[in-house]
Amino acid sequence: GGRGKGTFLNGFKGGVHLCSEVGEVEDMASKMLGQRLVTKQTGPTGKPCNKVLVTERLFLRKESYFAILMDRESGGPVMVGSSEGGMDIEAVAAETPDAIHNLTFSLDDGPDEEGLKDLAAKMGFPGEDENAQCVSIMKNLYELFDTTDATLIEVNPLGQAHDGTLYCLDAKLNFDDNAAFRNAEIYELRDETQEDPREVEAEKQSLNYIGLDGNIGCLVNGAGLAMATMDVIKLNGGDPANFLDLGGGANVDQVTSAFKLLNDDPNVMAILVNIFGGIMRCDIIALGIIKAATELGLQKPIVIRLAGTRVDDARKLIDDSGLRMLTTDDLQEAAQRVVRVAEIQKLAKEAHLSVKFDLPL
Repeated sequence: GGRGKGTFLNGFKGGVHLCSEVGEVEDMASKMLGQRLVTKQTGPTGKPCNKVLVTERLFLRKESYFAILMDRESGGPVMVGSSEGGMDIEAVAAETPDAIHNLTFSLDDGPDEEGLKDLAAKMGFPGEDENAQCVSIMKNLYELFDTTDATLIEVNPLGQAHDGTLYCLDAKLNFDDNAAFRNAEIYELRDETQEDPREVEAEKQSLNYIGLDGNIGCLVNGAGLAMATMDVIKLNGGDPANFLDLGGGANVDQVTSAFKLLNDDPNVMAILVNIFGGIMRCDIIALGIIKAATELGLQKPIVIRLAGTRVDDARKLIDDSGLRMLTTDDLQEAAQRVVRVAEIQKLAKEAHLSVKFDLPL
């Protein structure tokens, strides 16, 4: 999103341009290909531009908005339409909420004909022919939504050309990755260059990982505890570098892979391990830490808070390993320690000083 207002790192402005001749196309493409485009959604590093789409320009007399997504409140799909298309729909919802129209329905029954016609009219297509076109497009998009395990289909704009024909001119589609096994033809189109490489690697290791912009790596079991851990880090003045939930069934190799992911991240200055052992045993985490430290040359400081199943076994493993780590039973104390250690690392980096944390004694 936001390509038109984006800027390439080479200084070239805009990821969408109008060209009137072939020479212009070549010139514009040469300034985009191989560069990184920064938009409000990409972060400061941007995304690589590996391809440029060249398509026919249409002269529009009307631009509308249409989307299908799952609605938590109604417990089923909802179609969202507006006559105010071709712009930021969030801004439309905030400034003129009456311009946003919804049609809810059940997965079993699908949308009804009269509801579709009414929504199409509210989207700016009341005429018989244009209304029929819009209804046909909405039906086709819902079939796509239903048969591909989509979680979002968003068309913006749904444009009407000067001859009255309706076109889906730009779209965004999201799919439920839990159903990837039955949508192989869609996932073959996946372009990993547009994704966070940390998240791509984590997925290969069956780790629940989301990269963030902070400098404190987090390794936690359980999504709720992971969120709480990030909150405590923030409350103590730190910034988490990731969300990483090991879940309850992780083995030693997965724990080692998780540490490798954090150790290879140049933004991570320190690592906080927060494990509440239930299904996930604390001694498995300890073995993973020891394996990572010995096999990966793990040099980043680690603060560990363990509690629960086999916590005494875990502490003994760590004590007997000869590895130097900061351990505590209290999450607040663990957060305070990791924030202080990360700050030391950050200050040293800014001063071009080397701070080495040797885990083997």
